[in-house]
Parts: sequence; structure tokens; C-alpha cells
Amino acid sequence: MQGSEVEYGISVQGQPEANPMVASSQVVNAYAAAHGLTRRARWDFEEESPLRDARGFDLSRESADPSQLTDEDLGLANIILTNGARLYVDHAHPEYSSPEVTSPRDVVVWERAGEQVMRRGAELAAQVPGSAPIVLYKNNIDNKGASYGSHENYLMRRDVPFEDVVKHLTPFFVSRPVVCGAGRVGQGQDGSVHAYQLAQRADYMEVGVGLETTLKRPIINTRDEPHADPKKYRRLHVIIGDANRSEISIYLKHGTTSIVLAMLEAGFLPDDLTLAQPVRALHDISHDPTLQALVELDDGRTMTGLDVQWRYLELARAFVARDGSDDQTDDVLARWEEVLTRLGRDPMECVRQLDWVAKLALLEQYRERDRLDWDHAKLHLVDLQYHDIRPERGVYDRLERAGRMERLVTDEEITAAVTSPPLDTRAYFRGTCLARYAPEVAAASWDSVILDLPGYDSLQRIPTMEPLRGTAEHVRGLFESSETATQLFRAITTR
Repeated sequence: MQGSEVEYGISVQGQPEANPMVASSQVVNAYAAAHGLTRRARWDFEEESPLRDARGFDLSRESADPSQLTDEDLGLANIILTNGARLYVDHAHPEYSSPEVTSPRDVVVWERAGEQVMRRGAELAAQVPGSAPIVLYKNNIDNKGASYGSHENYLMRRDVPFEDVVKHLTPFFVSRPVVCGAGRVGQGQDGSVHAYQLAQRADYMEVGVGLETTLKRPIINTRDEPHADPKKYRRLHVIIGDANRSEISIYLKHGTTSIVLAMLEAGFLPDDLTLAQPVRALHDISHDPTLQALVELDDGRTMTGLDVQWRYLELARAFVARDGSDDQTDDVLARWEEVLTRLGRDPMECVRQLDWVAKLALLEQYRERDRLDWDHAKLHLVDLQYHDIRPERGVYDRLERAGRMERLVTDEEITAAVTSPPLDTRAYFRGTCLARYAPEVAAASWDSVILDLPGYDSLQRIPTMEPLRGTAEHVRGLFESSETATQLFRAITTR
């Protein structure tokens, strides 16, 4: 079970001092109004616990940075979509949180559906009389020293010791930018070092382990908020990744991480990859597009980021040989090996698959043609335009239309996912409730749907604590036989 959350960069054309919270709200509200989502259904914050730490304590609200209080209703735009996703304003950015899915390929489908949702929201906001055009970027930096997140979420077993999570995932996440970095012009948080690097988020990771997501960002985030039965599950909240445009980068980011988590849960991972200085290693790997940077391990050995990824792949091959596989796991492993092999020969062989390579190839063309150094403003502009989600302006979209980026899913699948939830998770129940019984849905969250039913004195909460229940297989018949939300509720509560 997995999903993604993407905060989009935002700017108002001709208004550099525009309030980004207001602009973000305009995007979300415009989409809601145009699609019949301006109902009173709200996000249910009751079960959220953003200050619970996986290391066994709760951070006090007095000690927390305001950005950590994600369980407070700030009155900003916040809607639930019929595809089971959440569209809302996260401080200064519009954010799309995908519905829960069961495969990395489905992550690609519903994350790209989020791009269409955001694009349409910006277009609709610009149609309001007196409004200036709003531009959204699927990226992670503003080149002024600030970064915003592209987070991943993976459901894993609660009984895995968290110290094992830290030990075994840190080297994987530190080396992962060679496969799924989005590329960036500039090094250092403010971009003051004029050079190219693999990842946009790398320089903003400052500690190995921690609860923060906006300050002192950690490689391993310790937020313990499973959005499911807490006795059985842990949600691994990953904040180190970049916002990718490439479908292959998104797919491998989620697919390889899922396989490594399966190995972790099975106790299959050895202790031979512990890094001596993880944060420094992350920066060194990201800062070297030649992939030759060596990082030191605790035992004194040195490896490149590519070497570390090869080690995890070798372990994954041995793991599936022992425990069995399936078609999608086999595909992830094959693509992972193909990408690592090509990167080892010449990174430019991955120009059709990986964001950081595709972007670097374009930038090098400009550098050669116009004799530009890395500090030139034109290169920063191309970097930004790569992430512009407007089809007519975004560099990535132009590459895709020209057949220069490898596709994994179809446009038809993406368009369908804008309004339809995945069939095989609880998102089906949430999204279908919103589609069929909108006036009676008072609130919803990842782990509940709350109904306001005629004839009942109080709101009625339907818990959805098991992520693989509430699927089409489980409840489609209930929906087909329930013309009203009241009938649905009675059918559920009398079963």
C-alpha cells in the first residue's frame, strides 16, 4: 500500500509579491466550484497525530514548529475528490495527495492525474474576472533558499523495529537520487554554487533522523501517523524524494522502495551498507552527475551511489528468488537493472527515462550552443520550465509529446483517474461515497467517512482502518443496492 503527496510551486504572473496562500486557495476553490465539490464536506482531522514520534514519544505542541501542526484546520481550501484523493492548501502551496494504491504503476497513474487536477485548477482560477494567470510547477525549490515537499507514503508492519528502518533504509535513500533525482541547476540550499546536481531536495536534508519536515529535515522521518490500525501498521513517511515528471522515475522511486521495504520486513537485509556520514554522503552523491563520487561506509570501505544501488538490486534479486515474485515486481527489477547498467556506461543513455538526465542533456545543449556557464539565468529558466505543468509551456511536456520521454501509462488511464478511485483499496469506498452521496458526507479522511443522515441526532462515522477493505470487491454491491447514504449506512451497520 502506498501513495504520494506533491506540493506544487506557485507564482502569479506579473505579481511577484502576490500572497501564495491566497493564490493556492484560488486554485483549489476554482477546481472545487467547477466540479461540484463546493459542498460542506470537510477533511476530518480527528484521528491525525502529526507529533507522534516513531521513537516512542510525542512532541509537545508548544515545542513544535507551526508547520508540523497538520491536524489543525486553518480554514484554508481543503477538499476531497471523487477519486479518493485530497486537494488542499498546505501553507503556501497547493497540494495533491493521491489515493492509496497497491502498486507503483498505480502511483504513476493517480499522481499524473493530480497534475491534470492542478493544471485545471490553475486554468479555472485565471478565468475569474480580475485574476492574473497562476503558474504551477511540479518541483521542489524556489531558488531563494526554500524547499517544499514531494512525499511518499508506504504502509508497513508495526513490528519492524524502527532502528532497523533507519539502519537499512538510510543508505538506500542516500543513493536513490542516481535513479529518481529531478535534477537542479545550483548547489547549496540557496543555489549559490554554480553547478548541476542530481536532486532538488538533497541539500535541504540536514540530519539523519527526525520528526521535522520543514526545518532540520531528516533523511528518515519519524512521524508515526499510520492512518490505519496502529497496532498492525506503520506508515513510513518519506520526505527525501524529488517531485518527478518522468513516469519511469516515479515508477522506480516507488517500486524499488517497495521491494526494499519487503526485504526489510522479511529480515533479509544485511548490515554491510551503513554509511559513516549519511548527510554528507547524500550531498556528495547528488553533487556529482558523473556518478563517480565516493562515500565512506562505517567499515572503512568506499562506494559510489551507483555501487550502493547495485548492492540493493543484487539483494532484491536474491530475495525474490527465495520468496517468489509477480509480474510488476519482475518489471521493476528489470527496469532497475537496465537503468543502473546504462548509468554505469554513460548516464546519457537514460535520457528518455530519468528526469535528471533528460534535464541535463537539454542544459548541456544550451551551454554548448550559447557558451553558457552554470550561473547563467537562461539555464535556471530552463530548469524551472522543465517542471511547468502547462502543456504549451512545460519543457517536460514538450519532450513527452515529441516521443523523447518513455511512457509507462496511457493518457486515457490518467484522465479516468482524475475522477475515479482505485478499485482495490479503501479509496474506492471514500471516493464513491463522495460521488454518490455528496450532500450527506459531512467529512472524510484516510481512515473514516462521516455521514450526516436525516433522522439521526449525531454524525455517523464509518471507520476505514483496514486499507484493503472498502474495495470494489467488498462494497460495490452495497453501493448498487443503496440509493441513499442512509441505506448504505444501515446495510453496513447491520452486516
